[in-house]
Amino acid sequence: MSGPLDRFARPCFEGSCSNDERRERKSDFDNSEDDRKTRMRNLKKKAIKASSKLKPSFKKKSRRKSVERVPVSIEDVRNVEELHAVDAFRRVLISEELLPARHDHYHMLLRFLKARKFDIAKATQMWADMIQWRKDFGTDTILEDFEFSEVNEVLQYYPQGYHGMDKEGRPVYIERLGKVDPNKLTQVTTMDRYLRYHVQEFEKCFAIKFPACSIAAKRHIDSSTTILDVQGVGFKSLTKSARELIMQVQKIDSDNYPETLCRMFIINAGQGFKLLWNSVRRFLDPKTTSKIHVLGNKYQSKLLEIIDASELPEFLGGSCNCADQGGCMRSDKGPWKDPNILQIVLSGEALRSRQIVTVLNNEGRVIARDKPRFLMIKSGDTSAAESGSEVEDIASPEPTGSYLVPRLTPVCEEPRVDVMATCAGEFSEYDEYVPVVDKAVDVGCKNQVSPQKPCYPSKG
Repeated sequence: MSGPLDRFARPCFEGSCSNDERRERKSDFDNSEDDRKTRMRNLKKKAIKASSKLKPSFKKKSRRKSVERVPVSIEDVRNVEELHAVDAFRRVLISEELLPARHDHYHMLLRFLKARKFDIAKATQMWADMIQWRKDFGTDTILEDFEFSEVNEVLQYYPQGYHGMDKEGRPVYIERLGKVDPNKLTQVTTMDRYLRYHVQEFEKCFAIKFPACSIAAKRHIDSSTTILDVQGVGFKSLTKSARELIMQVQKIDSDNYPETLCRMFIINAGQGFKLLWNSVRRFLDPKTTSKIHVLGNKYQSKLLEIIDASELPEFLGGSCNCADQGGCMRSDKGPWKDPNILQIVLSGEALRSRQIVTVLNNEGRVIARDKPRFLMIKSGDTSAAESGSEVEDIASPEPTGSYLVPRLTPVCEEPRVDVMATCAGEFSEYDEYVPVVDKAVDVGCKNQVSPQKPCYPSKG
């Protein structure tokens, strides 16, 4: 069976084809050429239409890559004595099989050491109690397992929450104790459910808020500034159930989340409260009381020294009201609400990115520094972003499943520092590495550790 193209393919020599045949072939050729031109015009129109749709998205993607994304580093300053102490503590926990991989990171270990004044035996017992409490309480899965559906009612009768950052980048936590209604609070929730809510909020702080603040502030953040408004609080307002709740919350915090308070301001403290505080402070550790500042009703200037007015609610002397979000105590304002920063935190980019780890000696001089790798955020989304960074390259390493240690570069003026990579545990949830510095550095720590056997088996 043949068609027009077959006829064109057959040669037609003079004398072998009739005039009718030649006219027929010419007509077929003209028709085929018209069809070809029509098809080409249609294809051209479709291509133009498709390209017009794609152009805006191409431009948008190109602009995002070249203009909007900038490198952000996170500075992490560590003391060489503390490095040795953490390494010694970590070895003890591994030998006791008390170091799950998810908790195997430098700053968490350091907080427990600080809470027990670097007494490793006492810190080990405190750590063991914390691990057991987490198992009994279900803390490791509380973010997924627990739903506090009555949160709006609770905030109405117990106004509290995080709002903004202080000038050093720490999250600010506010409680208005004078507005607590214990009777109505017990009608909308139980003490057990409130304690679970409190623990869940602390876990959110470590999983989301502290990492987000670290990205925004460009420095490691794992503590907060707290404001307690005690206006109207006295002996009568502290009912038995209220005192019991406060005591249980305080015990959970001090036993399981030590050294997370940078400073606390107790404001609107009347004479009654000041007398109560003077009797209570005698039972507290001097290091703890040094962080607590009890102020009267003229506290605004003191708060504004620490917190910018735009980050402080109007009812505390600032300029923020969060009117479009139901007020400052309902807004949960902070860098953790920035969708770009939140995406970095939830995707794990912030955890996989190498921080700038700087090691100081006892005199505060820099003796070693890690070459950083950088995570990326969009410029303009946070004041912490810097364009034109001094960094040579931008990289976001993939998790390796090992406990990474930065390759610290020794500073020329100081004795040589040898840094060994350890290989214990899985990729840390909050921190990637515990540097181990050789004893060539001048160290006065009592618990110096031999730098042998740098690889530890995972015990989690």
